[in-house]
Amino acid sequence: MGPDVEKADTVHLSRPARRSLLLLTGALLLAACGSGAGSSAKSAGSGAGAVTFDNCGRKVTVEAPPKRAVSLNQGTTEILLSLGLADRMAGTATWTDPVMKGLERADAKVPRLADDQPSFERVLDAEPDFVASSFASTLGKGGVATREKFEELGVPTYLSPADCEGKDNSGDGDGSRTKLLAMETVYREVRELARVFGVEDRGEKLIARLESRIAQAASGTRAGNTTVLYWFASQESPYMAGCCGAPGIITNALGAKNVFADSTQEWPRINWETVADRDPDVLVIGDLTRRSQTAESAAKKIAFLESNPATKNMEAVRRKRYVLLSGQAMNPTIRTVEGVEKVAAALREHGLAG
Repeated sequence: MGPDVEKADTVHLSRPARRSLLLLTGALLLAACGSGAGSSAKSAGSGAGAVTFDNCGRKVTVEAPPKRAVSLNQGTTEILLSLGLADRMAGTATWTDPVMKGLERADAKVPRLADDQPSFERVLDAEPDFVASSFASTLGKGGVATREKFEELGVPTYLSPADCEGKDNSGDGDGSRTKLLAMETVYREVRELARVFGVEDRGEKLIARLESRIAQAASGTRAGNTTVLYWFASQESPYMAGCCGAPGIITNALGAKNVFADSTQEWPRINWETVADRDPDVLVIGDLTRRSQTAESAAKKIAFLESNPATKNMEAVRRKRYVLLSGQAMNPTIRTVEGVEKVAAALREHGLAG
């Protein structure tokens, strides 16, 4: 975990003065952008290296590779760190798990603005020149701030396409999928962020590694007769995975079946009697370190399953067929690959891989 400190500047300004400077900078940037934006991934823009692209129904222009990016969710943070961009990040926030293995040193270089959702004021104090988020709820009403608020200050924003394309985020909850999510959408996020920072080669290398890992994990794994349930969080009214988000990527890669594939909701809340009635062969359990819900850790989830009258006699519980995954592996991120690997290994271990 990186220290929550501000980087030293040659000229020290008070926070109100820095925000005033950000407002002025924003006005100048918006004036520069007003001359017209192209539709291609790269355009001439108002300066060398400007990048323009469509993102979740908005046209985004980044005038130059960011130097003080802020990532509002762990998913986008781990992409930026994997691209070797720690030195161009001014802050991170909203964590469910420890940082991905191999990224600890890079993560330690970046200030953590908050373990959970930061305030808009806290983000502005980091003086961002680019803001990325994994979830529409983070860059919307009730979140850190709307995209419009950042853009009024001249700060371009980026939203993971996995949370907007083929997905309806209206209403309560975590939204519903209108089509099955694919890893290609996550790979496109990697490509787009790499392009914004001018490190396209690093992006392609990262994608190649991820593709290779999925192919290796899925090779020879045929679990067509195996049913799986994904429990993310909450004990009283648990969030279980529907058909078509990141758990759908994992399940489909291995040929298994999600017992709640009949729900298009991202994370429908389902009562324990219904869970017991579906009686899956394997339970994939979120092992989270955050504390915003009950039964976040896998240990607490398993203790509940093995003592609750409605669940203790389920096949997977009696046989202790548990797969522990990070929250990030159960979200549409580069760590969904980790989910494919761990579920495949567990299915083989339990003799359920065909």
